[in-house]
Amino acid sequence: MDYATIRLIHISCALVSVSLFTLRGLWQWRGVDWRRWRWLRVAPHVNDTVLLSAAVALALMSHQYPVAQSWLSAKVVALLLYIGLGGLALSPRATRRTRLIGLVGALACVSYILGVARTRSALLGLF
Repeated sequence: MDYATIRLIHISCALVSVSLFTLRGLWQWRGVDWRRWRWLRVAPHVNDTVLLSAAVALALMSHQYPVAQSWLSAKVVALLLYIGLGGLALSPRATRRTRLIGLVGALACVSYILGVARTRSALLGLF
């Protein structure tokens, strides 16, 4: 596959990932038992595997690696923070307030990741 195709797969999977997370996060916050639908428990993991695989392929094809490129390092750190906050947002044991903080924080991380991807700057091109 060529770079443009893999990039399109990566962007598409990112959109699906954020959409599924937002849906599950809102349902979790509202008390909807979304875990009863098997596809909603499995699909995000399959999609995120393709997303991460495409990201690695893009990095290898473009010879841009997180340690060497500060903007990619920033994306990886924000991704880890997103995963942690997302876990809070989807936790059945967390309080409703904690879930909301996790959801809003995770979506803020996604916004930052998108900004870094567009500007290729860890500071979003501000400095």
